[in-house]
Amino acid sequence: MAAAGEGTPSSRGPRRDPPRRPPRDGNDCGPRDRSLAALGSIQGYGVYVYPNSFFRYEGEWKAGRKHGHGKLLFKDGSYYEGAFVDGEIMGEGRRHWAGSGDTFSGQFVLGEPQGYGVMEYKAGGCYEGEVSHGMREGHGFLVDRDGQVYQGSFHDNKRHGPGQMLFQNGDKYDGDWVRDRRQGHGVLRGADGSTYEGQWHSDVFSGLGSMAHCSGVTYYGLWINGHPAEQATRIVILGPEVMEVAQGSPFSVNVQLLQDHGEIAKSESGRVLQISAGVRYVQLSAYSEVNFFKVDRDNQETLIQTPFGFECIPYPVSSPAAGVPGPRAAKGGAEADVPLPRGDLELHLGALHGQEDTPGGLLARGHAPHCPGACQRVEQGCAEFTDVLLGPPPPGYHPFLFLDSLHKKAGGRSRGGLHPRGTPPTTQEPPGGSRPEGRATEEQAAAAHLGEYVLMIHDLTTPPFLGRRLPPAFKHLRVVAKRAGQPPHVPEEGPEASSSWQAAHSCTPEPPAPR
Repeated sequence: MAAAGEGTPSSRGPRRDPPRRPPRDGNDCGPRDRSLAALGSIQGYGVYVYPNSFFRYEGEWKAGRKHGHGKLLFKDGSYYEGAFVDGEIMGEGRRHWAGSGDTFSGQFVLGEPQGYGVMEYKAGGCYEGEVSHGMREGHGFLVDRDGQVYQGSFHDNKRHGPGQMLFQNGDKYDGDWVRDRRQGHGVLRGADGSTYEGQWHSDVFSGLGSMAHCSGVTYYGLWINGHPAEQATRIVILGPEVMEVAQGSPFSVNVQLLQDHGEIAKSESGRVLQISAGVRYVQLSAYSEVNFFKVDRDNQETLIQTPFGFECIPYPVSSPAAGVPGPRAAKGGAEADVPLPRGDLELHLGALHGQEDTPGGLLARGHAPHCPGACQRVEQGCAEFTDVLLGPPPPGYHPFLFLDSLHKKAGGRSRGGLHPRGTPPTTQEPPGGSRPEGRATEEQAAAAHLGEYVLMIHDLTTPPFLGRRLPPAFKHLRVVAKRAGQPPHVPEEGPEASSSWQAAHSCTPEPPAPR
C-alpha cells in the first residue's frame, strides 16, 4: 500500500491512500502516528483519525498498533470490523464495500478475504466457501440472484471442476465445469423428467451421450452443438408406391424413421406414431359437386391435402385385435336415407343402416386413439402396425355406388360398380354382378368399399422430442375386390394391371352423352 504523508510535507499537501484499502501501521501512518507507535504510548481502547481523514479506527491498541478487536471505517461508507494483529487486518472479521454493496464475513489475511467465509451480494445471492485473495477459490456453495444453486469447485472466481447445480427451472446438473461452463462429462436431469448423460462442451450437449426424454423417446449417439447428429427427420411407409389390399382383409404397415441422408435412425426409439386413413375426395367442377362419398352437413370434415395430387376426408381405421378406434369419432348414430336431387348426373345412394352392430359402428362410436392399437412406439427407428383394418363408412358417409347417366349411356349394362336405376344396393357388389350369400355378405358390409384411400402416419410424441414432431407420412392405398385364395396384400402386376384396375374402379364418372 502507498504511505500516507511520509517525509517533510510539501506545498502539494499530503498524499492520500487509494480508497477501499485499509492502512497498515508503521509504514502507513503519518509522522505523528509513527512517533506514537515508536513510543508505544497507545494501549487499550482508542479512537484514531488518520491525517488523510479517509480512515478512522476505533478499537484496541497494543504498543502503538491496532491489535485485537476493532473497526476501521472508510470515508465512502465502507468498513472492516474484526480482528487486528500488529496493525494488520488478520483473522475473523466482516468487510463491507460501499461501492458494490457486497459484504464478506470470514477469514482475512493482510487485509484480504482469505480462507473460509460468506459473501453476501447486494444484487442478490450469496457465496459460502473457500476464498483466496478476495475471490472464490476451492470448494464452495453459491446462490445467484435468480435463486440458482451451485455446489462444487471454483477457480479464479468461476465454477471450475466437478460441481452440482440446481437451475431456476428445476433442472439439475451434476458433472464437470470449465470457467463457468458445463464441459466434460455430466448428467442433466430435467424438471420435466428428461435425463441426459454424456459429454458437454461450452454449456451444450457435445460428443457421445444418451437422452431419455420425458415423452418416452430415447436417443444414444453423437451430439453436435446440442443436437442429435443421427436424429430422425422424416417418416417413411415401406412398400410399393401404391399399396393394394383386398376388401375386408387386415394388413400390416411397416414404418421407418430416416435421417437427412436417408439412413435409418437406429439411435432413436420411443416416438409414438399414429396410423390414420382418409378416403379420396372427388369433385368434378363441370358437374356440380360429385364425391366418392357424400357427407352429411353435420359430419363435414376438413379436407386433407395429400402428396398424390388429390384430397381426402378422414376415414376410420383400426386394429381389430386391440379394438382401438381410429382418429375420427363419427357424430350420431345411423343415418336415414337422404332425398337426392335429380339431374343429368342423378346419383343413387345406398344409405347405410344398422352400423351400430357392425365393426364399422364400433369405429364410428370410438374414442381418441391411444397406444396400443392405432398407435405404436418406435424401436431403433422402426415400427410395425399389424392387423390394420379399414372398416365400413361411418354414419353420415353415404357412398356413390353408381351414376345414373353412365348407366343410361351403357344401355343398361352393369359396368363395374354400376347398377340399374331404381334398385340402389345397400353395399357395393363385387365385379360381375354376383352377390355372395350368408356370412360373406355380412363381412363385405362391414368392410371398406372398393376405391382409393390414403394411409397416414403422424408423430404424436407428447411432449415433442426436443420441441419438434416429425412431419406426417402418406401412402396411397387401393382397396380391391377379394378373390378366393387371395392374400390380404394384392401384389402389383405392372403398369397395365394398375391402369386396368383404375379404369374399372375409378370414382370419377365419364361426361354424359350430349343430348
